[in-house]
Amino acid sequence: MTPATGEPFPLVLGLDTFGDVTHDDDGRPLSHAETIRDLVEQGVLADQAGIGYFGIGEHHTGDFPLSAADVVLAAVAARTTRIRLGSAVTVLSSDDPVRVFQRYSTLNAVSGGRAEVIIGRGSSIDSFPLFGYDLADYEILFEEKSHLFAELLKGGPVTWHGKTRAPLVDQDVVPHVEGPPFPAWIGVGGSPQSVVRAARHGYSLMLAIIGGPPSRFAPFSQLFRQALESFGRDPLPVGVHSPGHVAATDDQAREEFWPHYLEVIRRISRTRGFAVPTKESFLHEIGPHGALYVGSPETVAQKIAANVTALGASRFELKYGMGGLSHKALMTNIELYGTQVVPRVRELLADTVSSVSESRR
Repeated sequence: MTPATGEPFPLVLGLDTFGDVTHDDDGRPLSHAETIRDLVEQGVLADQAGIGYFGIGEHHTGDFPLSAADVVLAAVAARTTRIRLGSAVTVLSSDDPVRVFQRYSTLNAVSGGRAEVIIGRGSSIDSFPLFGYDLADYEILFEEKSHLFAELLKGGPVTWHGKTRAPLVDQDVVPHVEGPPFPAWIGVGGSPQSVVRAARHGYSLMLAIIGGPPSRFAPFSQLFRQALESFGRDPLPVGVHSPGHVAATDDQAREEFWPHYLEVIRRISRTRGFAVPTKESFLHEIGPHGALYVGSPETVAQKIAANVTALGASRFELKYGMGGLSHKALMTNIELYGTQVVPRVRELLADTVSSVSESRR
């Protein structure tokens, strides 16, 4: 049950990656192929370490060469038995909802029912020109495609009409999903309209918090629950996705992460207008009121537990990795997260629930 709301959703602690190009121990970038092979090994280790979810975000650049996340996830599925696998995020606006459904229903079959999908409009817009979409259609593309995808998730023949693709009339879409539909989420980075859209179409809500105080997203959780009720839908879970890095000590985590974080944000800022971080702003973001989860297992666990509670969430996904970090550092991150952070968060949240129960007696 979620500590803040008491809703009956199990706590899931997972990892996300954008497939940042890894480097060797001497700081030299590896090839895209080596990065992808390393990513499969990271997913396998996440399963072995007891982590609940492993997600890969879609990108189409030289720094993030994960343009076919579902293929990599299928490779991970073939070597794991327990961990849930999915996207983080699939840019539905520049894809075809039918093909996305087919790919993830196939992954669901391969993995024995462990697939999930997080869809989004695309904060990284590289896929729009790549696939011939006009950014002027940004809003209508996602509205129509998220509606169609929701219809596909219901199972059975689909009838749908819109402006952005050919209609479907009583169309059977294969492969069929065994059992209930695989979980689907909408990733939201700060738009109330997107929160309401998620509720209207019956998606769970994933809050992508990459900067600033996480507490400012608490109204979104409340809005989501109110919107679900207004649309006559049952409660659905809320999740949180944020970047971070775990190492043996706070100092080590900061020293490993900071120079690569600075370089990546500096590079991205040229096209996306992000403010280039200073050391002072970085230290604020990794502190109690910032959006970065960087530190020792205890430091990261305390911050996760606090924000999961404050946001009424039942899911947390740490976006691990940063261009320039080595595969070895990422594997250590994963192992520490699974073997130390995850059990510590569960312990802290169990204490929170016990304290609340005691106070109500």
